[in-house]
Amino acid sequence: MEVTGKIKKIDETKTFGSSGFRKREMVVTTDEQYPQMIMIEFVQDKTSLLDAYNEGDDVKVNINLRGREWINPEGEAKYFNSIVGWRIEKAQAGAPNAVPPVEAVDSFQPADNVSSDEPDDLPF
Repeated sequence: MEVTGKIKKIDETKTFGSSGFRKREMVVTTDEQYPQMIMIEFVQDKTSLLDAYNEGDDVKVNINLRGREWINPEGEAKYFNSIVGWRIEKAQAGAPNAVPPVEAVDSFQPADNVSSDEPDDLPF
């Protein structure tokens, strides 16, 4: 999956626990009718991918959705989701799947190999 938009915020890398787990969060604002502010986290060696980007940059981020279960002390199951980035790149100036413009033709030339005595077998 991917998220495309403008970087609103990039946090510093944070380290947790004795294992040295590293995490860095960023927020991307999507460019759509109802813009969404999506928090994406980069973990471990992927935290350095954000070093080359600044707030305000237009980016395309490849993401994975992650979910996990946690059982609280009362025995109830709680569920958490996270959005984890694994690649980021500058967004293209134009739409990525845009069809290139076609030049207008002033005159139409019919094909030379069409015979006028062939029957018209079109159903409409």
